[in-house]
Amino acid sequence: MAVALSTLVEEAERYLSSAKIQDYCPNGLQVEGRPQVSRIVSGVTASQALLDAAVEAEADLVLVHHGYFWKGENPCITGIKQRRLKTLLKHDISLLAFHLPLDVHPEVGNNVQLAHQLGITVEGPLDPSNPKVVGMVGSLDEAMSARDFARRVQDALGREPLLIEGEQRVRRIGWCTGGGQGYIDTAIAQGVDLFLSGEASEQTFHSARENGISFIAAGHHATERYGVQALGDYLARRFAVEHLFIDCPNPI
Repeated sequence: MAVALSTLVEEAERYLSSAKIQDYCPNGLQVEGRPQVSRIVSGVTASQALLDAAVEAEADLVLVHHGYFWKGENPCITGIKQRRLKTLLKHDISLLAFHLPLDVHPEVGNNVQLAHQLGITVEGPLDPSNPKVVGMVGSLDEAMSARDFARRVQDALGREPLLIEGEQRVRRIGWCTGGGQGYIDTAIAQGVDLFLSGEASEQTFHSARENGISFIAAGHHATERYGVQALGDYLARRFAVEHLFIDCPNPI
């Protein structure tokens, strides 16, 4: 079956409440392609590798977490931006992108979906007083060592994480996918035993070590693979269209 592009985009925006969320890029339809959609290809980032794979898969629409037109970037259509847009326009493929709306959604969001992958029971937001903080807090069924939890992360995500091992066993966890390492002090204030993010900064080590908690950096790409898959599956069920997730390897 096929669905009108406008109908699919409207449903995605409604489901994610994207119009209510301030962001660093435009959320929703970033590049308009053919008016009907029967096959969606999803991926984390709208890289050239993903676009080439979408062309090969005969996609009508590419759905991503990291799209284009970020605030502060050079607006000129040159270099890799020109080549990426040319690929989409030449093959009449739409690009649908959701950044923060796909981080915070309570069902298909990156943070909730990562919790499912790692066996964490979600308790609530990392900072209930500040909705701009997109991380979460939760707990494990049983306490375990930081090394054992790091092995669980490796098994689930398929890559060895960076581990800073703290003083206590791990039961209560704070996390924020992608580049959320700056929230470590917020997590410490919530009394977590371990904070997990995609990336790490130099000062992250000191915050973890001096506060006696564990920290895991599991990869920006690796921690944000699951929200876009869940959203693609939702849209495929909703409109009886095909959905294929394509994971383009990224060690960062």
